[in-house]
Amino acid sequence: MVQIFVPRNVYEQVDDLRRWQGRLLECVGLGPIETPSRVVFSERGASLHAYTDDDRLGPVLVIVPAPIKRAYIWDLAPWASVVLRCVRNGLRVFLIEWTEPGAEEQRFGLVDYADRLIRDCLDAVELETGQRRACLAGHSIGGTLAAIFAALRPERVQALVLLEAPLHFGADAGVFAPLVATAPRIGSLATKLGNVPGSFLDLISAAADPVTFQWSRWVDALESLHDIRALQTHIRVERWTLDEFPFPSRLFAEIVEFLYREDRFMTGTLRVGTRSATPHRLAMPIVSVVDPRSSIVPPSSVLPFLARVSSGDKKLLWYEGDKGVALQHVGALGGQMAHRRLWPEILAWLHRIAPARSSSAITGDAR
Repeated sequence: MVQIFVPRNVYEQVDDLRRWQGRLLECVGLGPIETPSRVVFSERGASLHAYTDDDRLGPVLVIVPAPIKRAYIWDLAPWASVVLRCVRNGLRVFLIEWTEPGAEEQRFGLVDYADRLIRDCLDAVELETGQRRACLAGHSIGGTLAAIFAALRPERVQALVLLEAPLHFGADAGVFAPLVATAPRIGSLATKLGNVPGSFLDLISAAADPVTFQWSRWVDALESLHDIRALQTHIRVERWTLDEFPFPSRLFAEIVEFLYREDRFMTGTLRVGTRSATPHRLAMPIVSVVDPRSSIVPPSSVLPFLARVSSGDKKLLWYEGDKGVALQHVGALGGQMAHRRLWPEILAWLHRIAPARSSSAITGDAR
């Protein structure tokens, strides 16, 4: 059982120190190199970035990041950017950026992050593109939120791209399962911590899997020394890990209790507000990326769920890691092999299931 003896303000001081270390890396040119964007919508809890100003006709892709650290892990540098790769392949790309939670966002839970905020962003995307439905892409817990939203509002989602996104929890939830099983109910902890500090989440992650979150990062650094591009990516991922971001306490409690402990999404008992989210409601095309070696999101946390969805167009892609990504869990977003082999397959699939509209069709829509 994890015991918390450190006062909350100490965690916040550690967060400040880690962010300061990250800024030092930026000062020497080792921060993120993000693709230019414009903010097309903003409200308490989220902002929406658009990456194209032209009238391109390709699929509309909305990226749902995990509400842990910063969203630029999707747009780390030109050679390690899912955003830029998708833009260059003709997609109309939007990225939801979760904003740092304050006292009010402390009360935001799944009803906000898995429904209302995504829905509001899709409404803004519709105003920009004229498209009622969009393809959603999410990594890790961001993919979980995207999948829950798609189950709540399938009429808004054209397709799902899920990258190492846990969907089946309980005993099959990887290294976090035994930690959750032996931990007390999370409500009291959330009350004590308020918005959960990022350094507290780092501590929990390292306790659950010290190899993945600590030792393998040093090994990756050594393996990257003779590959300048891999080393540049590695350091930028490390900078991202220092960009601490507090987790809304209610969302944290609901993810731990409703998903990790009770596995409600898989069992079809998850209710978000007045709506129900079940695997059967996922009838849209789905591509899922799974790392067979992952201890964080093992295949057992994904494959049984995919077997229950009603989609007739399911594509499973195996990803076995990269050099120069620091954390293998984010390798599918920035790794060289991921961009060489994985993303061309995903993009070809997206163009197949959401083909570009003709200009005449758009003119007809306008009329």
